[in-house]
Amino acid sequence: MFGLVFFALFTSGVSELLCMSSDLEMSYTFCDSTDHAFMFNLTPCSIMNTSVWKGTLSWIPRSDITFLEIVFNVWYDGAKALHWKQLLCSGADDEYSVCETLKGETLVEEFDIKGSRTSFPKGNYNVIVQGFSDDSETNRVICLNFTMIVKEDVF
Repeated sequence: MFGLVFFALFTSGVSELLCMSSDLEMSYTFCDSTDHAFMFNLTPCSIMNTSVWKGTLSWIPRSDITFLEIVFNVWYDGAKALHWKQLLCSGADDEYSVCETLKGETLVEEFDIKGSRTSFPKGNYNVIVQGFSDDSETNRVICLNFTMIVKEDVF
Protein backbone atom coordinates (compact mmCIF):
# COMPACT_ATOMS: atom_id res chain seq x y z
CA MET A 1 0.00 0.00 0.00
CA PHE A 2 2.95 2.35 0.53
CA GLY A 3 4.07 3.05 -3.03
CA LEU A 4 6.42 5.66 -4.33
CA VAL A 5 5.21 8.11 -6.91
CA PHE A 6 7.92 9.58 -9.11
CA PHE A 7 7.72 11.60 -12.27
CA ALA A 8 10.01 13.75 -14.31
CA LEU A 9 8.89 15.84 -17.23
CA PHE A 10 10.93 17.60 -19.81
CA THR A 11 8.27 17.58 -22.53
CA SER A 12 4.85 19.17 -22.56
CA GLY A 13 1.32 18.09 -23.37
CA VAL A 14 1.75 14.49 -22.19
CA SER A 15 -0.40 13.08 -19.41
CA GLU A 16 1.76 11.21 -16.91
CA LEU A 17 0.52 8.59 -14.46
CA LEU A 18 1.74 9.48 -10.97
CA CYS A 19 0.48 6.44 -9.14
CA MET A 20 -2.14 3.74 -9.06
CA SER A 21 -3.26 1.70 -6.06
CA SER A 22 -6.41 -0.07 -4.94
CA ASP A 23 -7.88 3.19 -3.59
CA LEU A 24 -6.23 5.99 -5.58
CA GLU A 25 -5.15 6.89 -9.11
CA MET A 26 -3.33 10.13 -9.91
CA SER A 27 -2.03 11.65 -13.14
CA TYR A 28 -1.04 15.12 -14.32
CA THR A 29 -0.32 17.27 -17.31
CA PHE A 30 0.95 20.81 -17.70
CA CYS A 31 -1.62 23.48 -18.56
CA ASP A 32 0.47 24.95 -21.36
CA SER A 33 2.50 23.60 -24.26
CA THR A 34 5.85 24.87 -22.96
CA ASP A 35 8.54 22.36 -22.00
CA HIS A 36 9.26 22.18 -18.27
CA ALA A 37 12.10 20.74 -16.16
CA PHE A 38 10.09 19.34 -13.29
CA MET A 39 10.12 16.31 -10.98
CA PHE A 40 7.86 15.27 -8.12
CA ASN A 41 7.83 12.33 -5.66
CA LEU A 42 4.87 11.43 -3.47
CA THR A 43 4.50 8.61 -0.99
CA PRO A 44 2.36 6.70 -0.18
CA CYS A 45 0.00 6.23 -3.13
CA SER A 46 -3.03 5.80 -0.91
CA ILE A 47 -5.68 7.85 0.87
CA MET A 48 -6.72 5.08 3.24
CA ASN A 49 -5.38 5.64 6.77
CA THR A 50 -2.98 8.29 5.47
CA SER A 51 -2.73 11.51 7.42
CA VAL A 52 0.56 12.77 5.92
CA TRP A 53 2.07 12.29 2.49
CA LYS A 54 5.74 13.03 1.84
CA GLY A 55 6.47 15.13 -1.24
CA THR A 56 9.70 16.07 -2.98
CA LEU A 57 9.76 18.69 -5.70
CA SER A 58 12.57 19.46 -8.13
CA TRP A 59 12.00 22.34 -10.56
CA ILE A 60 14.11 24.61 -12.73
CA PRO A 61 12.11 27.84 -13.11
CA ARG A 62 12.31 29.85 -16.33
CA SER A 63 12.33 33.16 -14.41
CA ASP A 64 13.63 34.49 -11.10
CA ILE A 65 11.32 33.76 -8.16
CA THR A 66 11.11 36.87 -5.99
CA PHE A 67 7.30 36.93 -5.82
CA LEU A 68 5.26 33.71 -5.92
CA GLU A 69 1.56 33.21 -5.32
CA ILE A 70 0.14 29.69 -5.60
CA VAL A 71 -3.52 29.25 -6.58
CA PHE A 72 -5.35 25.93 -6.11
CA ASN A 73 -8.68 25.22 -7.79
CA VAL A 74 -10.31 21.87 -7.02
CA TRP A 75 -13.31 20.34 -8.75
CA TYR A 76 -15.11 17.26 -7.42
CA ASP A 77 -17.20 15.31 -9.93
CA GLY A 78 -17.41 18.45 -12.11
CA ALA A 79 -18.42 20.92 -9.38
CA LYS A 80 -16.01 23.53 -8.01
CA ALA A 81 -15.12 22.47 -4.47
CA LEU A 82 -12.25 24.72 -3.43
CA HIS A 83 -10.44 27.91 -4.42
CA TRP A 84 -7.39 28.70 -2.30
CA LYS A 85 -4.48 31.14 -2.65
CA GLN A 86 -1.22 31.19 -0.75
CA LEU A 87 1.45 33.87 -1.02
CA LEU A 88 4.79 32.08 -0.68
CA CYS A 89 7.18 34.86 -1.66
CA SER A 90 6.67 38.60 -1.43
CA GLY A 91 10.26 39.77 -1.82
CA ALA A 92 10.68 40.71 1.84
CA ASP A 93 11.33 38.43 4.84
CA ASP A 94 10.37 35.29 2.90
CA GLU A 95 10.48 32.03 4.84
CA TYR A 96 10.26 29.47 2.00
CA SER A 97 13.31 28.14 0.17
CA VAL A 98 11.66 28.63 -3.23
CA CYS A 99 11.95 32.39 -2.71
CA GLU A 100 15.02 33.98 -4.28
CA THR A 101 15.49 31.01 -6.68
CA LEU A 102 17.09 32.36 -9.83
CA LYS A 103 16.18 31.48 -13.41
CA GLY A 104 17.96 28.24 -14.36
CA GLU A 105 18.76 27.19 -10.77
CA THR A 106 17.46 23.83 -9.61
CA LEU A 107 15.03 24.09 -6.71
CA VAL A 108 14.73 20.97 -4.55
CA GLU A 109 12.19 21.01 -1.74
CA GLU A 110 10.87 18.28 0.57
CA PHE A 111 7.55 18.83 2.36
CA ASP A 112 4.63 17.16 4.09
CA ILE A 113 1.12 17.20 2.67
CA LYS A 114 -1.32 16.84 5.52
CA GLY A 115 -4.30 14.86 4.27
CA SER A 116 -5.97 14.43 7.66
CA ARG A 117 -7.61 17.85 7.28
CA THR A 118 -9.63 16.64 4.31
CA SER A 119 -11.74 13.53 3.76
CA PHE A 120 -11.86 12.61 0.10
CA PRO A 121 -15.14 10.95 -0.87
CA LYS A 122 -15.10 8.47 -3.72
CA GLY A 123 -15.13 10.27 -7.06
CA ASN A 124 -13.16 12.21 -9.65
CA TYR A 125 -11.13 15.27 -8.70
CA ASN A 126 -9.47 17.80 -10.96
CA VAL A 127 -6.87 20.02 -9.28
CA ILE A 128 -5.32 23.00 -11.08
CA VAL A 129 -2.21 24.35 -9.35
CA GLN A 130 -0.89 27.63 -10.73
CA GLY A 131 2.10 29.73 -9.71
CA PHE A 132 2.20 33.46 -10.49
CA SER A 133 5.13 35.86 -10.26
CA ASP A 134 2.90 38.90 -9.73
CA ASP A 135 -0.10 39.76 -7.57
CA SER A 136 -2.33 40.45 -10.57
CA GLU A 137 -2.08 36.76 -11.61
CA THR A 138 -1.04 37.65 -15.16
CA ASN A 139 2.51 36.24 -15.22
CA ARG A 140 2.08 32.49 -14.72
CA VAL A 141 5.36 30.68 -14.10
CA ILE A 142 3.93 27.15 -13.77
CA CYS A 143 0.58 25.41 -14.08
CA LEU A 144 -0.20 21.75 -13.37
CA ASN A 145 -3.48 19.94 -13.97
CA PHE A 146 -3.81 16.92 -11.66
CA THR A 147 -6.47 14.25 -12.06
CA MET A 148 -7.21 12.24 -8.93
CA ILE A 149 -9.62 9.31 -8.87
CA VAL A 150 -10.59 8.15 -5.40
CA LYS A 151 -11.82 4.58 -5.78
CA GLU A 152 -13.13 3.96 -2.23
CA ASP A 153 -14.85 6.05 0.43
CA VAL A 154 -12.75 6.43 3.55
CA PHE A 155 -15.77 6.82 5.86
